[in-house]
Amino acid sequence: MLNSLKEAAENFCTHQIGASCEINEVPTNKRTLIAYIDIQAQEGKHYRIYIASDGNFMQRVSKLFLEEDESNEETLKDMTLETANLIIGSAKVIAKELGTPYTIGTPHFEKIGMFDFDYDELAVIHIDNDELIIAIKELNV
Repeated sequence: MLNSLKEAAENFCTHQIGASCEINEVPTNKRTLIAYIDIQAQEGKHYRIYIASDGNFMQRVSKLFLEEDESNEETLKDMTLETANLIIGSAKVIAKELGTPYTIGTPHFEKIGMFDFDYDELAVIHIDNDELIIAIKELNV
């Protein structure tokens, strides 16, 4: 599942933002905007997918979609939810093509702060010094 999310995030960076990115597994200690979407895999397992970005990454997204050079906190929260929808929705299409479909829920904004949630898998997408964390946690539902 993480592979389809990484591919979707890389596609988002390349095709939407217009920038190349690097991917590693070292989480940031930066203040982040954090949203999540719960998904249900075909085998009935439930997962929470977190999207957490530093303000600069999300400002890139805001500039792209809203043409705002300096967005306020509410706008950055909205852009975090939209980014979660776009990346996780794209990953859903990729996963379906690979024969591992899942359904996605509604995005929820969690908080602004350190990414301090438990997770099973994690990837960090870097565009220059800007960062986006994608993390997966299996839920016991």
